[in-house]
Amino acid sequence: MLNWDAALKSFVPGAPLSLSYRQPGVVLTDRRFTVPLDHDNPGGETIELYAREVVAGAKVDADLPWLLYLQGGPGFGANRFIGQQAWLGRALEEYRVLLLDQRGTGASTPANRQTLPLRGGPREQADYLTHFRADSIVRDCEAIRPQITGGAPWTVLGQSFGGFCTVNYLAAAPEGLRAALITGGLPSLDAHADDVYRAAYPRIERKVAAHYARYPQDVERVRRIVEYLLQHEPVLNSGYRLTAEAFQSLGILLGGSEGSHRLHFLLEDAFVRTAQGFALSDAFQEEVHGLLSYAAHPLYALVHEASYGQDDRPTAWAAERVRGEFPQFDAAKALSGDGPVLFTGESVHPWTFDNDPALRPLRETADLLAERTDWSPLYDSSRLAVNEVPVAAAVYHDDMYVDTAHALGTARSIRGLRTWITDEFEHDGVRAGGPRVLDRLVALSRDEV
Repeated sequence: MLNWDAALKSFVPGAPLSLSYRQPGVVLTDRRFTVPLDHDNPGGETIELYAREVVAGAKVDADLPWLLYLQGGPGFGANRFIGQQAWLGRALEEYRVLLLDQRGTGASTPANRQTLPLRGGPREQADYLTHFRADSIVRDCEAIRPQITGGAPWTVLGQSFGGFCTVNYLAAAPEGLRAALITGGLPSLDAHADDVYRAAYPRIERKVAAHYARYPQDVERVRRIVEYLLQHEPVLNSGYRLTAEAFQSLGILLGGSEGSHRLHFLLEDAFVRTAQGFALSDAFQEEVHGLLSYAAHPLYALVHEASYGQDDRPTAWAAERVRGEFPQFDAAKALSGDGPVLFTGESVHPWTFDNDPALRPLRETADLLAERTDWSPLYDSSRLAVNEVPVAAAVYHDDMYVDTAHALGTARSIRGLRTWITDEFEHDGVRAGGPRVLDRLVALSRDEV
């Protein structure tokens, strides 16, 4: 009989592994690294990082510069591309690419309801998670860079939260950067989480209005679904509690290039006739669970607001508090009149943890993070003002996830940064636009356009 404990040891993080293999047009190499949990205590506890090296099959032996990709999030591992999907094919024309699973994500010592109890109780878990912000991620990058490039600087491509990390990189360790490319990821340098959400709700309302203008039949469909949820508050087959507020958060789809269409198709088959009357269909429940559950990326929910903390003020569930300033998002009030129910999105609330079985055990940990006031600054504006690294950033004209005014304010604060402002793409432009977006940013960073 197979000894599973012994067999699995060869796959756990920390096992020595540098395995290369092929996919269509590319050669992939798995890489693992050990870094300090707290870079200010290099002799203390360590964690493991995983990254996937990708090189064009015809250039395996070529001496190529490196491009590091920092995924959006927080809390998402790097894309698992097959072959040369999205922007990767363009990158492989001139770079060797490193797709990093940022700490706590993917195969990099994951942080979730299964692993965090190993730290102890909620307070110990919250203390641990303070090391999973942009500043720690950048220090990870600098720790592994010499092992990858031999000490040479690399180009960084940061998408969304990966762009936040890139701005931190420009201030904290510009010597490690050959160039910086940012897509939908220029953060405000000094906004509190309250400011972020106070700017976000009007943007979301505009996206919802645009969706209903495109699909007016969805107004009544959404009202019917919300009425059902307020009366029944069903528990999905997965154990997820589908409240009206949780359903509204499906508006996160509206920030993507295909999101409005995906939301429309989801809504059109929500109900099925049963022996007991109309009920939410299993198919609807399954798709909704896949969209709302944080089981695959719990760190997003845990440190989302903490990603904005840096001014000795608690984030204190900012999205939930600020939502109270916008009563038009109250679903029950909307139903009492004849107006549309508004969706929300790109926010985390206390009920997010109460509803999701993947987060429920971590609710107290999340509360403790929301109460913290000892956040260190993330962006040194004085260093950014004298930046010498070539930087180019795509700013999406009405980005639902990152405020355009905040982004442009930051662009003006980083010396030499060149912007490409476009309404051709939504927040996921680097995926939807693929080679064209990356090509434009590379050209801007080199003053070729």
